Amino acid sequence: MSEIINLILSQGVDVDTVYLILTLPFIATLIAAFRQLIGIKSFGIYTPLVLTFAFWAVGLKYGLTIFIIIFLTGTVVRYVLKNFRLLYMPRMALVLTVISLAILVLLTVGGYLQKTGLASVSILPILILITLIEKFISTQVEKGFRTAAFLSVETLAISIAGYYFIIWDVFRGLVLNHPEYILLLFAVNVFLGKWTGVRLSEYLRFREVIKNIDR
Repeated sequence: MSEIINLILSQGVDVDTVYLILTLPFIATLIAAFRQLIGIKSFGIYTPLVLTFAFWAVGLKYGLTIFIIIFLTGTVVRYVLKNFRLLYMPRMALVLTVISLAILVLLTVGGYLQKTGLASVSILPILILITLIEKFISTQVEKGFRTAAFLSVETLAISIAGYYFIIWDVFRGLVLNHPEYILLLFAVNVFLGKWTGVRLSEYLRFREVIKNIDR
């Protein structure tokens, strides 16, 4: 590890904490690159960022299991409550109440099946995973189910990509041995911020038009 990292660790700071803090701007830049260069949208930058770290905390398998339960439960409850014509905040409180019960049942089943990794999941990653359902419901109210569903899938895909970066040993070694590389992100984000080229998704969508223009 670099001298700077060793100095921080000598003060009693946990190595995983240091690693995750240094990783955060890299993952944020990755999310920005997905949006600007590829055209993959998400619920902002914060939601896929925290979902990435939630998956790291509980493991991708259990994280996806909890996410699917939260997503399905929230969607079903939202449609059931739609007929009651409730205001947004009380409706969301009811959705979160049912989701909490569903998660409790899931953790109990995990313990019964001796899935200790699932049964011992802490509350913080669960709360992070639940944040997506509020984003989904609010977007669904404003823009419709189709748009909200696509944004949820794309947010999940970006978060999974970020998760694999975090657990990649090569990336971990690079960050801890050369934390100064974080300074390069300033230049990368300035480049992304000024990018005016065609995104990959746009190229694939309008490739026939682009080919005709080139002729």
